[in-house]
Amino acid sequence: MNFLRNTFAVIVGLLVAGFIITLGIRLNPSWINYDQLTPFQQWDSLLKSVQHKPYFFVVLLISTGVASTVGGVITAIIVKYAKVAYAILIGFILLFLAMLDIIIFPYHPTFYKITIFLTFFPFAWMGGKITEVIYERKKKLKIKSLIKKK
Repeated sequence: MNFLRNTFAVIVGLLVAGFIITLGIRLNPSWINYDQLTPFQQWDSLLKSVQHKPYFFVVLLISTGVASTVGGVITAIIVKYAKVAYAILIGFILLFLAMLDIIIFPYHPTFYKITIFLTFFPFAWMGGKITEVIYERKKKLKIKSLIKKK
């Protein structure tokens, strides 16, 4: 049962992260010049059109950091054990997808290629740690309230 729960948690975390990255990309309407919901269907033409606009890639980096943090938090909330490990798994999967993107589409600037490594793992780890700290505080408060009742 834990396997299904953990798999569900990873899928939900990835979907939430993908949704946040999509919102970040669609932030500026001048970047997207077509009517489809997700920019990933026309990713090649989008990257060609924003190749010399570094602000797009800065926003993409920020949205990937936020997305991996939120995805890590949601995954850590759903899983029962090893919350930080599963949050880091979200970061690893997102980093793998970003590396595929960089390899397949050569239109990314150099600063993006370097800093993408610095966003996924630390921010996903931070999402897992946030959840772990919250759960530990709740556990300590529960223990203190039980001690006071006695």
